[in-house]
Amino acid sequence: MMAALMNKTTNQMLIPQLEVARTFWSRGKGLLGRSFLPTEEALWIHRCNSIHTFFMKFSIDCVFVDKNLQVKAIYQDVRPWRLIPPVWGASSVIEMASGSVNKIKINVGDQLYVGA
Repeated sequence: MMAALMNKTTNQMLIPQLEVARTFWSRGKGLLGRSFLPTEEALWIHRCNSIHTFFMKFSIDCVFVDKNLQVKAIYQDVRPWRLIPPVWGASSVIEMASGSVNKIKINVGDQLYVGA
């Protein structure tokens, strides 16, 4: 399923191609097996407040959001073989290409929106 990620706080389109991982399999697989992630794409993993990058082939930026899509924490340039501990209040994470957070200017506290 594809959607678009927008920032309601700044009224800005962030990611035009947001892949949504809702099933057990898609959430567990995440970005594993990919050699890169284009800057216009991201993966939104539901029911996830911590991640690992074991076996990944590239670095990513991670935006943790609560159930209302308010940004709770941001981790930039998370390299392979790293572990991000649980983020208090987060219910999902949006994984994007490393450097994306600075490029599209997401901040903790921003209100995000996912639409078609």
